[in-house]
Amino acid sequence: MHSSRSRIRLPSLRRTSSIAAAVFLALQSGWAWAVEPFALRDIRIEGLQRVEPGTVFGSLPFRIGDIYNDEKGAAALRALFATGLFSDVRLEVDKDVVVVVVEERPIIAGVEFVGTKEFDKEVLTKALRDVGIAEGRPFDKALIDRAEQELKRQYLGKSLYGAEVITTVTPLERNRVNVTFTVAEGDVAKIREIRITGNRAFSESELKGLFSLTTGGWLTWYTKSDRYSRAKLNADLEALRSFYLNRGYLEFSIESTQVAISPDKENISITINIREGQPYVVTDVRLEGDYLGKEDDFKSLVAVEPGKPYRAEDVAETVRKFSERFGNFGYAFARIEPRTDIDRSHGRVALTFVAQPQRRVYVRRINVSGNARTRDEVIRREFRQFESAWYDGDKIRLSRDRIDRLGFFNEVNIETNEVPGTNDQVDLTINVVEKPTGNLLLGAGFSSAEKLTLTASVKQENVFGTGNYLGVEFNTSKYNRTFVVSTVDPYFTIDGISRSLDFYYRTTQPLSSQGSDYKLVTPGAAVRFGVPFTEFDTVYFGIGIESTEIRGDDGSLPNGYFKYREQFGARSLGIPLTLGWTRDGRDSALVPTRGRYQRVNAEVSLAGDAHYVRANYQFQQYIPLSRAFTLAFNTELGWGKGLQGRPFPIFKNFYSGGLGTVRGFQQGSLGPVDATGAYLGGPKRINLNAELYVPFPGGGPDRTLRLFGYVDAGNVFAEDQKFTFSDLRASTGIGLSWISPIGPLKLSYGFPVRREPGDRIERLQFQIGTAF
Repeated sequence: MHSSRSRIRLPSLRRTSSIAAAVFLALQSGWAWAVEPFALRDIRIEGLQRVEPGTVFGSLPFRIGDIYNDEKGAAALRALFATGLFSDVRLEVDKDVVVVVVEERPIIAGVEFVGTKEFDKEVLTKALRDVGIAEGRPFDKALIDRAEQELKRQYLGKSLYGAEVITTVTPLERNRVNVTFTVAEGDVAKIREIRITGNRAFSESELKGLFSLTTGGWLTWYTKSDRYSRAKLNADLEALRSFYLNRGYLEFSIESTQVAISPDKENISITINIREGQPYVVTDVRLEGDYLGKEDDFKSLVAVEPGKPYRAEDVAETVRKFSERFGNFGYAFARIEPRTDIDRSHGRVALTFVAQPQRRVYVRRINVSGNARTRDEVIRREFRQFESAWYDGDKIRLSRDRIDRLGFFNEVNIETNEVPGTNDQVDLTINVVEKPTGNLLLGAGFSSAEKLTLTASVKQENVFGTGNYLGVEFNTSKYNRTFVVSTVDPYFTIDGISRSLDFYYRTTQPLSSQGSDYKLVTPGAAVRFGVPFTEFDTVYFGIGIESTEIRGDDGSLPNGYFKYREQFGARSLGIPLTLGWTRDGRDSALVPTRGRYQRVNAEVSLAGDAHYVRANYQFQQYIPLSRAFTLAFNTELGWGKGLQGRPFPIFKNFYSGGLGTVRGFQQGSLGPVDATGAYLGGPKRINLNAELYVPFPGGGPDRTLRLFGYVDAGNVFAEDQKFTFSDLRASTGIGLSWISPIGPLKLSYGFPVRREPGDRIERLQFQIGTAF
């Protein structure tokens, strides 16, 4: 074999021919050989620049020593063009040598975009790569039209129907090109009208209220709900269908949907034609098929109630519960078919659930997919379904919930796949979509005393994908300066016992009306272990050590701290033992809408200088009033007492007022005040909060943007002070909760409704955080 040369060798007139011409002549007048078959002595390649000769030789259907003919030549042309590497290919025959002459396609040196404001470059680059236009790939003019159509398709998804794309190809040295797409995006096409026809039982405004798509409003600049999207329209049509099917309209149908765009491509009209049919009432529910001899058990799961209107949600819920119950017995592929017997003349329907459990299976293998950062073991250790064990639907659902509660993933799904060649095995695949697990939290408050106070924390919930927690928190307030480093290993032992380590340094100055120059300095450390007693309950125990020093001149100390230092000294050492219990049944830690959360913490210090017991209880309940309205309650009770003849340490007091307690009052400003005007807090605290979350006007059912109204009440009490409701401070107010692009934001404005002279008011408070 000979390597390619820099010039094309002129062929011999006697035995040289063009294969392309031969194929053409053969098609015109029957097959005729342009050259007589001969034994191939050599193959040469000309015109190569970047492509390896081996690529060409590997595509040829003949080798040296083979008998060459025009059929093989035509096959060679087809194979070389099919590689997509060459813009032109021809074969020349010089006696018993075949010369392959190629012209390589230019290579794309770069892809650029001009005028693209709606999309990030990365999004468009990925879209074009899927159609064959990407840096480093061979350039093909035929792909330009496809690339332009793909770009326009991307803009259609953003309701930019007037987008125009112009492609410029710039040749470069060494057979390269730059491809530039210049886009005139135009204006966004907005929905100007939505019409529903054929409705009789419900008003058009009520039905349109189900839609996420809307006509223009004052908030649509944020929600973008007035931008047409086929996917959103399909979801709205399903919501409309569900609305009717859940009100007895069993034969409801959407007859047609028309979407019209104005000539200037800026206005869209949507018309939906429906047929309601008549409502039906369920008269009877029966079970048929094989229910494993547990018919009574399955009957208790039926959500459909005879005598009430037919509800598709109840039927689907019954099918789901039946499937889950069969899954608990190992029947992963049970079939449950709801059948309806309709009596149109009387508007009645009888339901029959027909069950076929199929076969019992066990889990062969469990796979994990989608975890680029999180280690497999972090996910697998939460799984309660084991390999080579019978399929158990309850354990699989519990496993999914436990993985979801880790907080490392946006989505957690489990797929069940049959094992080919068997009838009693399945594989489970856990598909996760990871999310940022770091958190940067910024908080601020305004008051006449401190003006602006700032708090911040940096936390990583999943350090290096190990599932461990690491956090650093600091506070720059004038009166409270804190530095805390915390780490948690949730699987310190293979049995799931967790270990927490905390190291902190706090400098605190409780509020004083006289602005005294003093502070409490508390360095300390603690270790805590968590033992899971059930899938939902964890008990914590641990030990800590901390030293608290009361610093300041005698003349600057508040009276309460002066007396404590005089009696027990400036420095107090405590070695508290801690015990706690938590149960978290909320549906979400970020935007909960249902469920309950409880927490109990207690610490006892018998060694060192500080002898005391301190306990705190918290209870939260979330009640969904509707799909968009949520009522939330929070209760916190705190209690402390000195031991072994000593009073409760003043620096362990509870405080109230401000964010997290009674909003509308300055942070830590409620409770006993001594003769020098210092706010001392107290060993007893009560905190009551109620919030009603409602959709933001124009925001639809979006849970990430909500308004809330609240009522707070609470206070702290001295050790010898009797609790009375008349001593509680209370406030009411409104606020905004927004999962913004830079993180969760909560803003509230409070109005004290029960206050006393001298109370410090702080009406506006907010907190914002961001993930990284």
